[in-house]
Amino acid sequence: MRRIVVVGASAAGLTAAETLRREGFDGTVTLVGDEPHAPYDRPPLSKQLLAGAWPPERLALRPPADLAALDLDTRLGVAATRLDLPGRAVELADGERLPYDGLILATGVRPRRLPGEGAHVLRTLDDALTLRAGLGPGRRLVVVGAGFLGSEVASVARRSGAHVTLLEPAGVPLAHAVGRRVGEVLSEAHREHGVDLRVGVPVAAVTEDGVRLADGAEFEADEVLVAIGSLPNTEWLADSGLTVLDGVVCDAYCAAAPDVYAAGDVARWHNPLFDASMRIEHRGNAAEQGMAAARNLLADPAARRPFAPVPSFWSDQYDARIQAYGHLRGHQAVAIVEGDLAARRFVAAYRAGDRLVGALAVGMPPKAVRRWRRSVAARAAWTDALAAVS
Repeated sequence: MRRIVVVGASAAGLTAAETLRREGFDGTVTLVGDEPHAPYDRPPLSKQLLAGAWPPERLALRPPADLAALDLDTRLGVAATRLDLPGRAVELADGERLPYDGLILATGVRPRRLPGEGAHVLRTLDDALTLRAGLGPGRRLVVVGAGFLGSEVASVARRSGAHVTLLEPAGVPLAHAVGRRVGEVLSEAHREHGVDLRVGVPVAAVTEDGVRLADGAEFEADEVLVAIGSLPNTEWLADSGLTVLDGVVCDAYCAAAPDVYAAGDVARWHNPLFDASMRIEHRGNAAEQGMAAARNLLADPAARRPFAPVPSFWSDQYDARIQAYGHLRGHQAVAIVEGDLAARRFVAAYRAGDRLVGALAVGMPPKAVRRWRRSVAARAAWTDALAAVS
């Protein structure tokens, strides 16, 4: 193996490239990215960068000297358009064909959109800078979608002095992920900070003056952000022969085909810790999976290791930090195991079957939820986990 191509120049792709070098691979590593920017961090886009607290340069994942030391064949500002799996080559939008001996797919996701023109989405550095220019005192912002991204933007926009309307089609924001009770508590934070949160409100389209609801009513706005989820960037793989189902389908080792691995937001793999297929759109998972994919690509088959992490994520909203570990989606029960739900300082534990599968903390110190991570990793029984804090 002398030529490895990594498609995707964000956290997962860059970490994969670094791991290849760290593991001793001295052949050609080509890093392909469809944005013109050097690899940068995405979580601050909806927080520190949008708030104007950080300049764009601070988002760089590595200093220029560190990138140069990796000796990468870097292709930025050009997208991959086709994978020739039998011919072992990646075709680029500029017509170039990149042969490979090994391939890592880390193409990430793109935002879902609504019909109509003029709305913002938030995925790239340029998206965040454009949205930031439209915020400020007295500006009217409509955010469609009260998930973590929409909630973070609402928080930043209110601090900037903008008037914010947050429209959510579900009855309780984030209930599918964190449970109804926790979702209701997080919703109250919006209202306390002056956000006009409206639930059970499906939006049909973006209009010239704002948005149109499914019932025909319209909301006027100076700016509209659509934050209704994302789609994995897999269209270019349509005729590749790889299995694509809400992501690139991989085994427990992150392998999608012989010598082809996937990592980050685009990868759907079997996590043996939870015995479940999952695709995780969180920064920590992208880096960890990039490392795992690179190591398994280089390893002898018998030496490969399953990728079996405890997923984690965090979110800053108003004056509270939300931290979570585990696989919360699909949970069957939630218990408040520490703190006070009404005060928005608590730890919630999540059950699926007879197992503890996750924990989420709001407004608590990191150590309050880290010990629950250890229990999730140990596949603790639900009754045993609760008994330990009773």
